[in-house]
Amino acid sequence: MSSNQQPTDEPVYDDRVYRSSMAVAGGVALLALIVWLCGDAAVRGSGNTPWIALAVALCAVPLTVAFTLRPAVFANDDRMRVRNPFRVIELPWAAVDAVRAGYSAEVLAEGAKYQLWSVPVSLRERKKASRGQLTRRGGLTGRGVSAPEADKAAAPAGPPRAHADKVIDELRELAERGASRAGAQGSVHVHWSYEIIVPAVAGALLLIVLLATR
Repeated sequence: MSSNQQPTDEPVYDDRVYRSSMAVAGGVALLALIVWLCGDAAVRGSGNTPWIALAVALCAVPLTVAFTLRPAVFANDDRMRVRNPFRVIELPWAAVDAVRAGYSAEVLAEGAKYQLWSVPVSLRERKKASRGQLTRRGGLTGRGVSAPEADKAAAPAGPPRAHADKVIDELRELAERGASRAGAQGSVHVHWSYEIIVPAVAGALLLIVLLATR
């Protein structure tokens, strides 16, 4: 490389993916239930019942996917992509003002706030982590007294953290490290997920028509 050539950014590696495993498991179970109930009604029903079952499935399946299987956050050195139920938000790190978790996980960019549906905040888990931190400091134990030195030495190196708070910490680190990269410049882009919206609306309209003409 010549002496006057400017160094370039390090290559961007594969995205880190953040999603709720409980939401995915619940979504799979709900989809199986919808397919079973609507399929049975479509096969065994009479009159308008099969069409009503198909309309319910057409509306319910995309909505179930939208709120359970679909939400995810993809993050790399240059940007974060937030896939929510009905929108996809592309956020270069330079455009991100803050990533935080209060009662919900959210990112602030260009004067707007976007929720991270795939990073649910559990207040119960956060309280449990706080109790764990007190225990590590010797303030609480099962016996009501300070923990002995041997128990303290056996404790894990880092303080316990709720899952959502760990994710937010990782995203903040990526944002701070990547904001100055050439590939992290640009503005926020929001895309509506018509592949979810259109069939859900079509199913709802079809269901209304079928119920109104019974």
